[in-house]
Amino acid sequence: MAQTKAAGVVLASGAGTRIGAKLNKVYLPVAGRRVVAWSLGAFARVPGIDVLVLVIRPQDTELAQEVLASHPGEVELVHGGATRQGSELNALRHLASRIDSGEIDAVLLHDGARPLVTPELIADVLADTRRYGGAVPGVAADDIVRVDGDTVSGALPGAIRVQTPQGFRAAPLLEAYETAEREGFVGTDTSSCMERFSALPVRWVPGSAENLKITYPHDLVVAEQVIGRG
Repeated sequence: MAQTKAAGVVLASGAGTRIGAKLNKVYLPVAGRRVVAWSLGAFARVPGIDVLVLVIRPQDTELAQEVLASHPGEVELVHGGATRQGSELNALRHLASRIDSGEIDAVLLHDGARPLVTPELIADVLADTRRYGGAVPGVAADDIVRVDGDTVSGALPGAIRVQTPQGFRAAPLLEAYETAEREGFVGTDTSSCMERFSALPVRWVPGSAENLKITYPHDLVVAEQVIGRG
């Protein structure tokens, strides 16, 4: 039997309007490379990630090709949808024949606006995805509190801030997304869709505070400082 492969899907089809730039934020420069190039580079260094997909907006094709020109391996391009979930579904449909055949057994979906993800975190998510069925990284959310009406009633124990990449066994992931499409359900992220339409357990993998999402201009400064520290 042929060895199964994992696919990494990097999402770069949003606009990122809050950062205040005309350019899609994943193509803004940080530490000498475009933001999304750092995520692609991290996935390329993880053993077992044998298929890498970049989901883009059609109008960003030239920028994407520029990024891929300096990327060491093959990256498959897919056009995104009207929503994040639609973009993820397009990527899964692109991989569907390989998922159905069993060639691809796990898929990790990552936000291209998180350039500081490490190969080690990706590998941890992949390992737990294969072991348990699903895995998401997160950091403890000590600042989240419970509110009853307009009264704060204390901290919410066990809360985490979920990050990406979020990994799932490929066949149940594709099935859940097709079901969500048929039923018109749009979740907040990959794990919310899986929680609704799949019985797979989702494992929490310790994330990192440095695995930040580029949302505002100062995030670029922080990311550059972190990269500069090595």
